[in-house]
This record gives sequence, structure tokens and C-alpha cells, in this order.
Amino acid sequence: MASKRDLIKLTDEEVSAFLAEQKTVIVASNGHRGWPHLMPLWFVLRPTGPGGADEVWAWTFAKSQKTKNLERDPRATLQVEDGEEYQLLRGVMLETEVVIHRDIDTVAPLGIDIMGKYAPGGDLPDEAKAMFRKQAEKRVGLQFVETRRTSWDHRKLGGVY
Repeated sequence: MASKRDLIKLTDEEVSAFLAEQKTVIVASNGHRGWPHLMPLWFVLRPTGPGGADEVWAWTFAKSQKTKNLERDPRATLQVEDGEEYQLLRGVMLETEVVIHRDIDTVAPLGIDIMGKYAPGGDLPDEAKAMFRKQAEKRVGLQFVETRRTSWDHRKLGGVY
């Protein structure tokens, strides 16, 4: 008989679909005093992983504490969660190695993709794209390369624990 843990695990396809519909990822990096540093980020999925698997990408300010932490230690844990009642909880936790991208030709399109995800209708006017290209000069792209995954979907239990 399968364990409850196995019963609630998401398939690769379910993980991709879940992440695609979510808006915020919580990023835990290792702070300089030894404490976890948790921060929310907007993100997009890009098919850059092994076999074209989706990877989480985000951007942040180059001088942010997140960036400093990841420069010192590129390990980060990501968590995306949904559901307000126990039987509806679902989520994904990813252990990752972070690649920091500083090239403006990588960072600017990433920022435009991220902002486009949250724009009404999914498209940005040219003025907004120009503004985000300008912001990219002060930002870095964060590519979260997955090393381990945990997922859960309590809805799969049908209300039975």
C-alpha cells in the first residue's frame, strides 16, 4: 500500500501546471548571520532544465540582500503554496543551485517576461518595456536550477486523512 506521502505527490506535469498558475515564490537563501533569509519574488517558468524541463527564473536588485546571500552561497530553497484549508493545501518546495545572470541581454528580457506575466492581458505597452529595460541595468536574473523536489496536493486524499 502506498504511503500518504506518495499519494499526495504531484507529477512533473502537475508541478509545471501548478507553478504556471501561481504568482509568488518564497525564496530562502542563507543569510550572513547564519539565519534563513526568506523573501517573496514574482517569477516565470522557462524550459531550460534537463530535457527542456521548466525552471523558475526571477529577477531582483543586484545590491539586494538576496543577491549578496546567493553570491556567497548559491543554494536556495523555494516554496510555492496554495490553499486555505488543510484538505485543499498543495505546494512545491524546490532545493536549488542559483545561477546569477548579470548580462543585460539576459536580464532585460527576463524582467519584461516577469512583468508581462502580471500585466492585464499579459502584454506590456512599449513604454513599460522601455522602463523595465532601464531597470535591468540595476538588476540580476536568478535562474533556480532544481536539485531536489518535494510536492503535495492534499486534494488527492479526497478529504480522508
